[in-house]
Amino acid sequence: MARDFAIDLGTANTLVWSRGQGIVLNEPTVIALNQRTGDVLAMGHDAYSMIG
Repeated sequence: MARDFAIDLGTANTLVWSRGQGIVLNEPTVIALNQRTGDVLAMGHDAYSMIG
């Protein structure tokens, strides 16, 4: 059985939609990086909470 997904990489939020379930992910489109190493520290809500 095929699964149908849609991904919206919006400017404010990233959404993932699944047939039969609707929106299964709604996260801010934000990534926190370590400035020295470039490592990803957090994504989505966790990274958004680090702003400021």
